[in-house]
Amino acid sequence: MERDPEVEGFLALLTARRAPKTVEAYRRDLAALQAYLGKPIARATLEELETYTAQLRADGLSASTIARRTAAARSFFRHQQLLGARDDNPAAGIQLPRRAKPLPKTLSPGEAERLIEAAAGTEPRAFRDQALVELLYGAGLRVSEATGLDKAGVDLDARLVRVLGKGGKERVVPIGRHAAEALRRYLARGRPFLDKRHRPELFLNARGGPLTRAGAFLILRKLAQMAGLDPHRVHPHLLRHSFATHLLEGGADLRSVQEMLGHADLSTTELYTHVTDKRRRELYFQAHPHARRRKKTTEEHHVVNGPTRRTADGSRLGSGVADDEGRTREERA
Repeated sequence: MERDPEVEGFLALLTARRAPKTVEAYRRDLAALQAYLGKPIARATLEELETYTAQLRADGLSASTIARRTAAARSFFRHQQLLGARDDNPAAGIQLPRRAKPLPKTLSPGEAERLIEAAAGTEPRAFRDQALVELLYGAGLRVSEATGLDKAGVDLDARLVRVLGKGGKERVVPIGRHAAEALRRYLARGRPFLDKRHRPELFLNARGGPLTRAGAFLILRKLAQMAGLDPHRVHPHLLRHSFATHLLEGGADLRSVQEMLGHADLSTTELYTHVTDKRRRELYFQAHPHARRRKKTTEEHHVVNGPTRRTADGSRLGSGVADDEGRTREERA
C-alpha cells in the first residue's frame, strides 16, 4: 500500500521522542491497520477499529500484541487531535483483552554467587565483569542504567551510586560491601588499563569505548556458561529480579524496594511479593513440623488401622480386623 502522508508526519515527529525500534514498531502496526482498512487511517471509525481488534483475536494474536497495535493507533489519533484534524480518538474506546502478568523469574542466592565467582580473575576485563555483575545484582540496576553510569556517579566511601533512570529521573541506590569492593578493585586495577580514550563512563569495553547493552548481555552469557547455568536464561534483568526478590525475602519493606528499583508504580514492585509468597509456601511445607506431621499421621493411620473396607451392602468396616462370623458388635462383646 502507498504510504499515508499523515502517518509519515506522525512518525517523523515520534522519531524525536522515541527510540528507533519503537518508531519502527509503530510503523509496522499502523501499516497493518491501513492494509486492513484499505483507506487512510485518519478516516477510521470506532466500529471499524473494533472489528479490526476482533479479527486480531480471531487470528490468534497475543494480548500484548493486540495492546501494542491499539497503543499505536491511539497515539496516532491523539496526534490528529492535537493538529485539529479530528475531534475524537476512536481507538480510546477499544476494549483490550486482559493481559496476564507472568511472575518474574529469578536466580537463587547460590546461583547468583556462582555467577559472580565465575568472573573472578586478575585481568582488567575480569575486574570489570565482576564489578558489573555485583552492581546489577547488588543494586538492582537496569542494564541501561549500569552501562550509562558515569565514574563520577559512584561514591565508594558512602557506598552509593547515582543512577539516571527512566524518564531522566535520578535516584540514589545503596550498594553492599561486596559490590563496593568489586568496584574498588575495578577502578584501581582494571579500568586504568581499559581507559584508552579518557571516557567518563564507568564501564568500558576492550577498545576503551563505553560498554554497550549488547556487550553486557554477552558478558553475562559467557559467565553463565562458565558457572554451569543456562546461558539463554541469564540476562541483566534477571539479576534485577533476583535483587528485588532476595531483598523482600530478607525482610525489606516493599516501599524501600520500590524506591531502589525506581518503579513509578508500587503495583509493579508488588509482583515480586507473589514470588516470595510462593517460596514461603514451599519452605513451609518442607520445614514446618505441623505440615509434615499431618501427612505422617495419615500414613500412620493407614499402616496401623489398615485401609478402609466396605461390606457387600456398601457399609464401612472401621477396623482392619476381619469381621469373620458376621456377628453384630453386641454379640462380639
